[in-house]
Amino acid sequence: MTGFSKLGIIAGAGDLPVLLAQHCRDSGMPVHVSRIKGMTDPRLALFPGSECALANFGERIKALKADGVDALVFAGLVNRPDFSTLKPDLRGALALPRIMSEMRKGDDALLRAVLAEFEREGFAIVGTDEVLADLLAEEGLLAGKAPTEAHMEDVRKAMTIAAEIGRLDIGQGAVVVDGLVLAVEAQEGTDRMLARVHDLSTHIRGTRVERRGVLAKRPKPVQERRVDLPTIGVKTVEGASRAGLAGIVVEAGGALVIDRNNVIAAAEEAGLFVLGVTLDAPP
Repeated sequence: MTGFSKLGIIAGAGDLPVLLAQHCRDSGMPVHVSRIKGMTDPRLALFPGSECALANFGERIKALKADGVDALVFAGLVNRPDFSTLKPDLRGALALPRIMSEMRKGDDALLRAVLAEFEREGFAIVGTDEVLADLLAEEGLLAGKAPTEAHMEDVRKAMTIAAEIGRLDIGQGAVVVDGLVLAVEAQEGTDRMLARVHDLSTHIRGTRVERRGVLAKRPKPVQERRVDLPTIGVKTVEGASRAGLAGIVVEAGGALVIDRNNVIAAAEEAGLFVLGVTLDAPP
């Protein structure tokens, strides 16, 4: 992170903003955690920073600049709000029409519009992977036993399906069992998608005794990679296990593994493989 005086974390929900803040503290990197009111983990209140309502762009920007922040990283889940209920400050009122005009083009366009508002104010935007490079999934087997050729056929199809829905800016994940597409991820997210798979008949999906099929997650081809990289964590492994899947596959260098040691332990205990594949060539 050379070249920046202080990093600001625009923090949504989940563990990732907490990991980022802890890393900055432990490494001596100056940080300001800009929390989103009503969304962020309570642990983030222990770090230096501020808290603002989602649409209060002016208040947030003022707090960041007053603390010397010149680079921002966006981390954590922020569900698409009901824009009709937002009460923006003056700077937010200027930003919202531009953001809403992009909203109909998809999530990636929406994210790009949000980033542009902060770039207009002079902030550099950096990716989570630039701060926490060790979270990136590497190529190869990350946990569990090596997948069989039958599993790899599902891996190839699931990654292809994930790419297609990503190209349309729909989602980042897909589940394939024995060549059959059981689910694709949309606005509900990975956890709920896996819950839908669990609700299917066991003769279609796998079981804990006879695991079949894979969950694939990869960035959208159109994606702004500085934000919203696919992530997997312990909850992902638990959801895949309940759904009877044999494994999880992600793009090497294009997905984050949160709490890696516990992810590996959970996968090993459940009997799942976790695999990172390079997409320049077929997996």
